[in-house]
Formats: sequence, C-alpha cells, structure tokens
Amino acid sequence: MYDVLILGGGAAGFYAAIHIAEADPKLKVAIMERGKEVLGKVKVSGGGRCNVTHAEFDPRELVKYYPRGEKELLGPFHTYCSGDTVAFFEERGISLKIEEDGRMFPTSNSSQTIIDCLVSETERLGVKVFRNSSVTGFAKLKDAAQDANESWQVQTIRGNYSAKKLLVCTGSNPKIWGILQKLGHSIVPPVPSLFTFNIKDDRITGIAGVSTPARINIVPRKSHLDKFQAALKKHGLQLSDLETGGALLITHWGMSGPGILRLSAWGALFLSELDYRFSIRVNWLPAYHEGGVLKQLQQIKEVEGKKTVLRTKCFALPKRLWNSLVKASGITEADKWADIKKSQLQNLARELTACQFQVNGKSTFKEEFVTAGGIDLKEINFKTYESKRIPNLYFAGEIINVDAITGGFNFQNAWTGAYIAAQGIAESINA
Repeated sequence: MYDVLILGGGAAGFYAAIHIAEADPKLKVAIMERGKEVLGKVKVSGGGRCNVTHAEFDPRELVKYYPRGEKELLGPFHTYCSGDTVAFFEERGISLKIEEDGRMFPTSNSSQTIIDCLVSETERLGVKVFRNSSVTGFAKLKDAAQDANESWQVQTIRGNYSAKKLLVCTGSNPKIWGILQKLGHSIVPPVPSLFTFNIKDDRITGIAGVSTPARINIVPRKSHLDKFQAALKKHGLQLSDLETGGALLITHWGMSGPGILRLSAWGALFLSELDYRFSIRVNWLPAYHEGGVLKQLQQIKEVEGKKTVLRTKCFALPKRLWNSLVKASGITEADKWADIKKSQLQNLARELTACQFQVNGKSTFKEEFVTAGGIDLKEINFKTYESKRIPNLYFAGEIINVDAITGGFNFQNAWTGAYIAAQGIAESINA
C-alpha cells in the first residue's frame, strides 16, 4: 500500500515524485515504469542535450507557444513557470545556459546530467522506482465500511499495488487512454504534432543541409480545394492562421527546421484532416514581397549587365539555394543579366518569394514524438491537476490535450503540471 502511485517514469513522473516527497517526507511514493530504462524522452531531447525549458519567463507570453492549452496554462504558469524550473536544477548544482533562440540546456550539453539529477533525487528521498512494470489496468477499491477510504488498485505485469492517490504521467499511451475512457474520461483523438514535411522536388534535390530563414504558408491544392475548405471551416481557421516564420532546413526527404516544425504544431489537427497532402508557399526572403524583389532584380540587371546571374550574390541566401532557384527560373549558368528576359526575372522573383512545393506525407521529428490530443482539458482542475470526474486521480505531462512547438515548451508543460499535481496531492493527503 502506497500513499501515491505514479504511472510513467518520464519527466513529469519523476518531477512530481520529487516534489511530493519533499512536501511530505513521510509519504510512501512509487513510480511505475513500463520499460527497463527511465526518462527515455529526456535522454533523446535536443539531440541528446535535453532542451530543459525556454527562456520565456512571462506566463502571458509563454502560453502563446502552445497550440493546445494556451488558455488553460496561464494560471498554472503563474504558479510555476520556467524560472522556477531553472531554480530547481540550479539548487541541485545543475546550471543551465540560454542559446540564441531562447532554448535552455544544461551547460554540460548532456541529457545524462538531467537524468542523473532526477534519479539521484528520487533515491535520496526514498521514492521507489519499479522498472519493467507495464500497467495492465487500474480501478478504485472502496472500503465497505467507509467510502472515504476508497483507494486505487493498479495491476501490472509484476503484481498488484494499491494507493490513496494516483498520478498518471504516461504520455501518449493509447492503452492508458483506453482505460481512462472506460472510467469515464473523454479522450481527444491523438494526432502527430511535431513532424517534418516529405517533399520530392528538383529545386531542393541535392542541397540537403541548407538552412535559411523563411516565411511559410500552407496553401490548398486545386485538386483538394473542397477538402481544404471543409477542414478550415471545421477547425475555425483562416488562411492567415496557417502561416509562420523561422529557419527552414532542407533535408534528404524534404523540409524540416524550426519554421516547419512550428507550422506542423499549429496545423496539427488541420493537416491530419488533409491526410498530410497539401502545398506550402515559401518566401525565402521574408523581409521582401514579390513586387519589391522584382524591382530590385530589374535594378541589378541594369547595373550588373555583364555578369552572369548565377554568380551574382544578390541576397543573403545560401549559394546552393540561389543556384537552384535561378535554374528553376529558366536561367542557365551562362546567362548574363543583360540577356535576361522580363518573364525570367518575374519567374525568379516568384521563386524567391512565393515558391510552391507539394507535400506528400510527414516524418517524425527525430525521436521527439509529440501528439496533439489526450484527456479533454475541460475535465481537469488546473489548480491541482486533479480529475474533475474521478476524485484522487491526477494527471501531468503529455497525457492531457496540451502540446507545444519545439524549443523546451513541452518539457515546461511537464514540469509545471507535475509540480502543481504534487502540491495538490500532498495537501489533499494531509487535509
């Protein structure tokens, strides 16, 4: 018999266990992890460096990075925000650094630093961690003499356990969602949230590794126009909602980078409706529009007439990308500015500012798989992260219908939810 059982040995599970044990050292707390290793997602995050959080310390600004959960997280972030996360690790001797884009990593540049910290803290506080303990079910057991003494029984492949409070931090786990649904919770159907775009196009073939700032729009294909408009209406979106900016990375399979990932998060539900078949329009010169670029190209033609177009550096673009777009405009290696027709200049201006690509499918972003979907947010009390439907049941992390763009925001959701749930559990037990 435990006071608290935590399902899931990930970031939220460990963080909650630590804070419960600190709030009341007398409580018996255990973590149930289905795998033989704990904190797997922490290990692979940020390319093995662990993107712990983001250097946005204003809750009102921080919530803007969450396509699902923006409204609900405002209160929790006022209670526990990114600055509190930084303080937690620094108090335990783990310093974090801020990179140019605001992402925060341990100064060691190793996710193992974060794993070791969390594991050693649970050991210090006497929290039990049961590995290889996949959960097969859980339900409430009521004391016949007194309903107030009802407790949870959790069945695992290694045996049964019971607890006064149950905290579920199992992330995107369909089996656990299924159990919760049978207990009366509503589950928003999950779809991928962070993914890259599969694109086959001669303009980006052979230039994998090129990265540059860009403005990216999702646009309809003529053959899918009805489906596109129906999906817009269903999700209450305007075309302007399907636009974002950021670095775009050309890959061997298509496009990735922060700009693409941000668009995949904001458009997650919408793009799922389209079966990931859609078009994007890329402005490789986000500070310019097509007309302005055309005027600039016309001026260059007058001044640099004797030079070849291919070897003229007109804009701050990677050379390989410039060469590809020039050729796509119908301009050859030997063509000089003086010989370029107006139609070719127009083509080049269009390729630079309104370059369209057909997307056919998606790929998971490294190992950092994130889903939109999970427990309906209306069924959670965000002051304690307790279920509104089932007393003594709490949630934290990605199991609920909250997800964010890449940059440390998904971890911050986990830290915040875990902390608040821990305080709610400790206070409830001692009430």
